[in-house]
Amino acid sequence: MKDRKAVRIPAPAGRPRLDGDVPVIAVVGGGIAGLASATLLAERGARVVLYERETYLGGRVGGWHTQLADGSDVTMTRGFHAFFRQYYNLRALLRRVDPDGRALTAMPDYPLWHARGDRDSFAGMPTTAPWNVLAFLRRSPTFRWRDLPAMNPEAALKLLDVSVPGVYDELDGLDAADYLNRVRFPEAAHALAFEVFSRSFFAHPSDMSAAELAVMFHIYFLGSNEGLLFDVAADPFPHGLWDPLGQRLTELGADVRTGVGVQSVERGGARRFTVTTGDGVLAADAVVLAADVKGLRRIVDSSPRLGDAGWREQVAELRTAPPFLVSRYWLDKPVDRPGFIGTSGYDLLDNVSVLDKYEHEARAWAARTGGSVVELHGYAIPSDVDEGEARRRLWEQLTEVYPETKGATVVDERHEWRSDCPLFPAGGYEDRPQVNTPDDFLVLAGDLVRIDLPVALMERAATTGFAAANQLLGRWGVSGTDLWTVPVEGRVPLLRAAARRRRSA
Repeated sequence: MKDRKAVRIPAPAGRPRLDGDVPVIAVVGGGIAGLASATLLAERGARVVLYERETYLGGRVGGWHTQLADGSDVTMTRGFHAFFRQYYNLRALLRRVDPDGRALTAMPDYPLWHARGDRDSFAGMPTTAPWNVLAFLRRSPTFRWRDLPAMNPEAALKLLDVSVPGVYDELDGLDAADYLNRVRFPEAAHALAFEVFSRSFFAHPSDMSAAELAVMFHIYFLGSNEGLLFDVAADPFPHGLWDPLGQRLTELGADVRTGVGVQSVERGGARRFTVTTGDGVLAADAVVLAADVKGLRRIVDSSPRLGDAGWREQVAELRTAPPFLVSRYWLDKPVDRPGFIGTSGYDLLDNVSVLDKYEHEARAWAARTGGSVVELHGYAIPSDVDEGEARRRLWEQLTEVYPETKGATVVDERHEWRSDCPLFPAGGYEDRPQVNTPDDFLVLAGDLVRIDLPVALMERAATTGFAAANQLLGRWGVSGTDLWTVPVEGRVPLLRAAARRRRSA
């Protein structure tokens, strides 16, 4: 964390640890949010029972063993994830098991490629606004100075005056596609610099709130001086991140139960709540619900006395983004390309990773076989495209992006077709459920949860996980942990003032 304008949200004050008859706390979900909550609660002395329905930890950043056709034992995951330097709370969680930061390795660039031949790069750029904007305008083939007069300055300047949560009052009623059309960015810039980013939320801009797009642009470009470059996991996610965190939880006295789903959570019983699971019943003093959208809705539907009618309606209204596809190929020939590129204009293909350029396990397989491990992502797959067609079209576009793959033989392949990421549509912010619920000892966590801070994706999961634990600890008079975010408003006062003058003119 190098940004001197990063914002600290102090932890609730209190005594350092729980003592006496310590509470039993059920944490439902072993993804990033659940791991953050469970870790902090266990550190403060709670009797934590963590339930994860999958057989592995990490949620949508988890991984599992598989064996290839050539007999190699490898780890399959749900795909590439970028650990941006702005992810202060996620990195605080990871430091519990990786204090020296060796589990992550830096990527040298964030290249964006368009099918027309346009290329953008963020390597070597200044990281602080407005200098990063000026450098991007000077270097980018997709932004040209002569295009600027055609833009709508009133709409564009809103990106320079983002404040959280105020931006939701201004822009949440618009979808991102409508907002981008109002700004009138040059077509190529629109495709590369904005749609590539918006689709990282697993949704087409027409299905996404313009406020979420503006907050995303603030987090990664205009509001933080950490820059757009990022780190990636040097080992498969379980090896370097989640298995060590699970071990730490066990050492802290937590009971980590993988492969066990939660069926319902009801008030009452021997303690405040009765948690019914696939392997029995737990009496709990508090509950953290850190499930994904479908899991949360299923639990609430099965728990008719949980919460009140308004809160239950908020949960019922949560939506998931369209399906996405992750296709990983073990090829018999090397692919000497960047570790990662974002793409636009290549049909369904949104990015390509060459895992053996950065991940130890993939690098070892490539060194042993002379091949390469390539992963393709397609987000927001249209409803009229099934998995088989999506696989075929992603592979065809790979051979367009990297023509040398046309002659490669596929040693083996794995595909993950999922539809479980939260959707943030226009107008949805006001009624999105928050960390707190109608019951003081029931809290929510996860990237689906509203929190009035500029955080997104994995960082929103970690932030809400810690915030949920903070809230429960505060009920027992125990101190929690500080939270950190990028600045909550545009970092350049002159630019903010210009944006506000334009709006009031």
